[in-house]
Amino acid sequence: MATEDVDPRFAGLDGWSLASAMEAMWEGQLAAVSSIGHALPAITAATEAARATLGDRGRIVYVGAGTSGRVAVQDGAELMPTFAWPNERVHFIVAGGDSAFVTSIEGAEDDIDDAVRQVDTAKLTPQDVVIAVAASGTTPFTVAALQQAGASGAVTIGVANNPRTVLLTSAKYPVLIETGRELIAGSTRMKAGTAQKVVLNLISSGIMLRLGRVYRGMMVNMQPSNAKLKRRAEAMVAQIAHCDPSHAARALDQAGGDIKTAVLLALGVDPAEAEAVLKRCEGNLRRVFADLAGDHRQHLKGAAPRGRRGVVEP
Repeated sequence: MATEDVDPRFAGLDGWSLASAMEAMWEGQLAAVSSIGHALPAITAATEAARATLGDRGRIVYVGAGTSGRVAVQDGAELMPTFAWPNERVHFIVAGGDSAFVTSIEGAEDDIDDAVRQVDTAKLTPQDVVIAVAASGTTPFTVAALQQAGASGAVTIGVANNPRTVLLTSAKYPVLIETGRELIAGSTRMKAGTAQKVVLNLISSGIMLRLGRVYRGMMVNMQPSNAKLKRRAEAMVAQIAHCDPSHAARALDQAGGDIKTAVLLALGVDPAEAEAVLKRCEGNLRRVFADLAGDHRQHLKGAAPRGRRGVVEP
């Protein structure tokens, strides 16, 4: 496997000047990110499948061991603060359990029985999406967990850095990122880990884009849980509704901190209609504005509108 091989170009790395070694490692990181380009069609297909599967109850389940497991946990842990993805709809299946998040658990990555046990305990359904990550593509724990998840009917995505490996052949949606040899042989926390983080960022962010949790590049599902986030939320409302900050702040308070509702209130939509149209459009602001604009056009033609007249996409 390329990720385990010594690269002859860097066999003398420990004898180089630190400046030269740093430049080489930096170039390795750039190469790792560049390698993702070839995988974009596979990443896109996996993301579309995940979005279509999750519905309003499905979970995103991350699977991994060692470095790959910790990279996966980092991505999943950011879903709630960034997109207000419910904590109960993200789950981690990691070799060694929770303690492996911060420490290395020897032998855990070979524990197939634990992988099967964790998957069975999770009670996966066809609405769940499982993302399994392993640089080698052969880690026994990760492979066993992904295979068991597939048998449970969950949609499976496999991310690996070596081709023709069992993790990829076992996944319904395989994603290969060929990062090649590491500058420090076997240290997949470097090139492979960097590429994995980017791929997981793309998948999770793409899912949230398609689920309407982003509008005009803004995290409109974010919960303003502290002073900094409240200021950010007020700025979003002001920008989207084209209103002054004080008006945005009042709308946000009236909406109980919900940014999307606050935008509609700031635009003059009745609270009950704001709630109804957001539900009707599954919280997607772009669809909300199209819906309200359609009502406005119906009114101009003489039909009775459902919502406030004149509200179109700002």
